[in-house]
Amino acid sequence: MRTESDFLGSIQLDDDALYGINTARAIDNFGISKRTVHKELIYELLMLKKAAAIANCDSGFLSSDISDYIVSACDMLADDIDVAMFPTDSLQGGAGTSLNMNVNEVVCNKALLLAGRKIGDYSYIDPIDHVNLNQSTNDIFPTAVRIASIKIIRKLSDACAELQNALQEKEHEFAEIRKIGRTELMNATEITLGEQFGAYSQCISRDRWRIYKAEERLRFVNIGGVAVGKQADNRYVFRMTELVRKFSGLGIARAEYPMDITQNCDVFVEVSGLLKALAVDIIKIANDLRLMNAEFLGEIRLAPMQKGSSAMPAKVNPVIAEAAVQASIKAISNDTAITYAASIGNFELNAFLPLIADSLIDSLKILYEAVSLFTSKCVKTLSSNVEACRYHLDKSRAYAMKYVTDIGYEAVEKLISESGGDKDKFILLAEQEKERQSG
Repeated sequence: MRTESDFLGSIQLDDDALYGINTARAIDNFGISKRTVHKELIYELLMLKKAAAIANCDSGFLSSDISDYIVSACDMLADDIDVAMFPTDSLQGGAGTSLNMNVNEVVCNKALLLAGRKIGDYSYIDPIDHVNLNQSTNDIFPTAVRIASIKIIRKLSDACAELQNALQEKEHEFAEIRKIGRTELMNATEITLGEQFGAYSQCISRDRWRIYKAEERLRFVNIGGVAVGKQADNRYVFRMTELVRKFSGLGIARAEYPMDITQNCDVFVEVSGLLKALAVDIIKIANDLRLMNAEFLGEIRLAPMQKGSSAMPAKVNPVIAEAAVQASIKAISNDTAITYAASIGNFELNAFLPLIADSLIDSLKILYEAVSLFTSKCVKTLSSNVEACRYHLDKSRAYAMKYVTDIGYEAVEKLISESGGDKDKFILLAEQEKERQSG
């Protein structure tokens, strides 16, 4: 065992534990969700520590030897992230300080091992003085959240494009299939099944564009803003920004007013709102497909994916659509958490950024997986039931609509009642009324 101390006291740690006293305190304090932070966020924090080591070296704040050890440690850790080294709970107080400290300590001790030193030999490489040099949780953490989110946004946008294409393919495939349209769950007028899927593709097209453009909202970061948005040394800031662009592969830009980025989280609310719009559309489309697949309509057939009951043999349920709905509901609930957490930040910092980060990245990931699954195992595999479409159309009163312009709304309504829903009788009466009115 080794002992580490700070102004709060001393803690014993396993000799081979790469994390240190700050992480140990976080483990003890925050065991709320029993979930660690997302790997995507850890990865981006490691890349920021790598960039900071190089920027500090190039700016004359850090020796090249120590910088090289930190850079190598970050690369090795990022190559295969072991969550056991990053055990801080996803719901942690302190605006993400626990996670930042955790990453600082693990990088530091990994760098010490690469330097041939013992874990905990902070007289040579220190988690704060070297790994965290010219940084604060308050600029590093939100920057990592933004970069991680942008990368998943790109994947989600591509997944929406795939769904849009799949819906458009069904639009063309079903272009000639006539069916009854419905409003308020009641029969309305004649449409085609293709037109129905075309409308679905249009709303997903809007979602795809909104999500694609959301990246722009997240590109501005407060890197170099340290604790409250007051700028660190310009040499470090400019070099750091350049390296963040390089390592992320994104068009990251330093905000003109870093204090704004540090204290305000409205951008995360905006992006989450766009994700909520996608979730709403997925729920709407998935539920429509479930209804059209139901035995009392049967206008489409969803591909069977698994047994639907442990009690009823040969029962099959629309499980893919149901899963997509549940994932979308989860994203909507995350949006509520993000909205409230963003609204209760105080002065120069939002202490609740860990919840915002966890909820936003969670929404992005589950929506990406849900949209991909919905596309491949539901939309692409469904088929039409022409006979059922024709049956429900013939049983409807859509045939009466075309006479409204000829004989008037009230006359049509009266003849529907007089014919008792008999199509042939209605047409006969309508033609007679048409002839009477014209002549």
